[in-house]
Amino acid sequence: MKVVFHYDAGPRLVRRLAALSAEGLSVAPCAEGDDARFLRLMAEAEVLWHVLRPVTAEVIAGAPRLRLIQKIGVGLNTIDVEAARGRGIAVANMPGTNSRAVAEMTLLLMLAALRRLPAFDAGMRRGAGWDWPPELQDGLGEICGRTVGLVGYGAVPRILAPILGAMGAVVLYTATAPKPDAAGDWRQFDDLLAESDIVSLHLPLTEETEGVVDAGALARMKPGAVLVNTARGGLVDQAALIEALKGGRLGAAGLDVFAAEPVPKGDPLLGLENVVISPHVAWLSGETLERSLEVAVGNCHRLARGEALLHQVA
Repeated sequence: MKVVFHYDAGPRLVRRLAALSAEGLSVAPCAEGDDARFLRLMAEAEVLWHVLRPVTAEVIAGAPRLRLIQKIGVGLNTIDVEAARGRGIAVANMPGTNSRAVAEMTLLLMLAALRRLPAFDAGMRRGAGWDWPPELQDGLGEICGRTVGLVGYGAVPRILAPILGAMGAVVLYTATAPKPDAAGDWRQFDDLLAESDIVSLHLPLTEETEGVVDAGALARMKPGAVLVNTARGGLVDQAALIEALKGGRLGAAGLDVFAAEPVPKGDPLLGLENVVISPHVAWLSGETLERSLEVAVGNCHRLARGEALLHQVA
């Protein structure tokens, strides 16, 4: 079975993929920026393992043998599901495989924003040593004693909430309804914004959630609060966020996802010292890749045998 893994695999992963030939899978990794090679590979592909680069109707039309689009992760907003459905191509994701990694990265961004880690790191690399602006100390803080509001209560918040509680935070969450087993107190969205020192986003990107954190939502947050987003960039009005950060309405932000990805050079966010940023890698760890491969390989074998796929969504 011919599989295209649309991802720039490192040496260890390349070796792991090559070993799958023993299981009847010919897996060709392809860097997400190499469009020409990707289109050539897709002309023969039966399965696409998809990470972030959008799977458009045009991509699907250029893959006459394609039978399965396997999302490496959960979010489907980068796949034209209707175009796949129209061709009878199955679409599956893998909920839970990256939840631990995303939860840990979310905590990392919270801590780095509270402790102004980018400013200290940059100063040390410039050779400043202990010569850092004294006013920087006024913005330093701890998780303990702060109120953390989780927007959404899926797999990632279920891991993160007890950790935050153990660190001494007051945990709030908002969801469509209260969860009886939640490690935190339920709030309406607007109340959560008003009460939280840190707001962390954990929603899928849909028509209903796009731009949910707009200028009005940012204005309802506590002055000096921190916004963390490891979900999807489209949840936030990025222009409004930049203004809130520049004007001091928000104290800091920790961002792994953005309105445009990869983030273009010259984006105003890149020039703000109160922003901690990473390039949509919250999901990425060796453990995540192993769990993901287990599901992806298993679904290829199920496809070959004509069996029901795990986590099929279309």
